[in-house]
Amino acid sequence: MQRIERASEVSYTINQSRFVGFAIPCAGTDDLRRCLSDIARAHGSAHHLTYGFRIRGPTGIVSQCSDGGEPSGTAGRPILSQIEGRDAVDTLVAVVRYFGGIKLGTGGLARAYGGTAKMALDAATLVPYVAYAELRLRVDYAQLQHLGYQVEKVGGTILDREFGEQVMVAVRVPEAEVRMFKDRFDNQGR
Repeated sequence: MQRIERASEVSYTINQSRFVGFAIPCAGTDDLRRCLSDIARAHGSAHHLTYGFRIRGPTGIVSQCSDGGEPSGTAGRPILSQIEGRDAVDTLVAVVRYFGGIKLGTGGLARAYGGTAKMALDAATLVPYVAYAELRLRVDYAQLQHLGYQVEKVGGTILDREFGEQVMVAVRVPEAEVRMFKDRFDNQGR
């Protein structure tokens, strides 16, 4: 699986219709709605706003697409196919169309929307997707610096620290590293 690290915006013109494509990282449905709203606001005079997305949710991957007023299956599905073809998650690809007066037909629309989505994904920076988990660890003061080093080493983040007899540390680490952090650092059962 992959995810977008750096978003992109591309523009493509065919038969006087201008297509503007966006490949954007989206962490969830709230983020998705905000991104679509921002695009709609920025391109208020566009004739169509179409999109496809794949996001990871608590029950698995959720994907959806919208033709945005174009004939059924000519916009959203070709966009979503580009996302699925790259196995991208937490990804939104949106394409707005400024109609140029020449009809493209269903095949032409599908090629234009799918092509614009491909260009947007090509222009974005995609990196391997890493699933993260949050956990709370109770550590001795002597372990705190080493814990911070290990969290940083695996690309994680320390979210919070509460100081008491021991230190309660909330961390966000790759799911593959959770067992190691629990075994090595968690003093809750000791």
